[in-house]
Amino acid sequence: MNFSDRPRRLRTDGVRPLVSETRLDATDLVAPVFVDATADERVPIETMPGHERVPLSEAVARVREVLETGVEAVMLFGIPESKDERGTRAWAEDGVVQEATRRITAETDAYVITDVCLCEYTSHGHCGVLEDRAREDPNLTVRNDETLELLSKIAVSHAEAGADMVAPSSMTDGMVGAIREGLDDAGFESVPIMSYAAKYESAFYGPFRDAADGAPAFGDRRHYQMDPANAREALREVRLDVEQGADVLMVKPALAYLDIVRAVREEFEHPVAAYNVSGEYAMLHAAADKGWVDLEETAYESLVSMKRAGADLIVTYFAEDLAARL
Repeated sequence: MNFSDRPRRLRTDGVRPLVSETRLDATDLVAPVFVDATADERVPIETMPGHERVPLSEAVARVREVLETGVEAVMLFGIPESKDERGTRAWAEDGVVQEATRRITAETDAYVITDVCLCEYTSHGHCGVLEDRAREDPNLTVRNDETLELLSKIAVSHAEAGADMVAPSSMTDGMVGAIREGLDDAGFESVPIMSYAAKYESAFYGPFRDAADGAPAFGDRRHYQMDPANAREALREVRLDVEQGADVLMVKPALAYLDIVRAVREEFEHPVAAYNVSGEYAMLHAAADKGWVDLEETAYESLVSMKRAGADLIVTYFAEDLAARL
């Protein structure tokens, strides 16, 4: 039998890397950092092995650890010293993210992205202002339009503290437009917005909610986060954010939604981000602990699949672990 077309010819060690179609680099990765205003020392996150909540006094040191691996960007999440019904500490001048941002930008060269949401700051754990009787009625959750003003205030406060980019994650209709207007009016027209443009109501978020202390006190987030069954709706959501001024388009989660990453990549010219979420991270650790998979190899393969699907950047808890390999 005569095979004129033999793909294996290009799989030998010398040529294999030359014809590799997808490249993953440490500079493609964003490392999440959790800063806890209630902590006096680093607190390990049990459901996310290798990660910690760090006190404000350790924020700069933590970011320097990230930079030493070759990763250049961090995303900051804050745990405030107190919470209330409206999440007012989220936009406080002396808030945990604001103060951490000032210190990190003053003392490091990290590119600082800040998460813009209310769930870590509200006493009820939802991502906005509650509708009346939301605690009693499962059909009620967050007041959309009233929440927009608060999201804008948070983003502006982060920009004032020195954030290089803001990343609204609440899936509130109109959030990108409200934040863009707020930033522009405050003189921050050069601060880009990375929108959580297609964010699903996913079971893969569990460990993160332990890390950021942001689980809902009642109900769930199905009324504002997307149905995992929907793909066409994702393009509608992303298109609205593009029209409102989003600079980077995020899909969250990543691994179970690679079809959405690919669809967004093909439909829009904007940079695409994929969030390799906490549950995706934790499940590989759990399997590796059992000896069922090789942690580094499966983590690398997972991130390559996101890049191959079309992601330009990846927010991942594996950032530091994989950076040395890359």
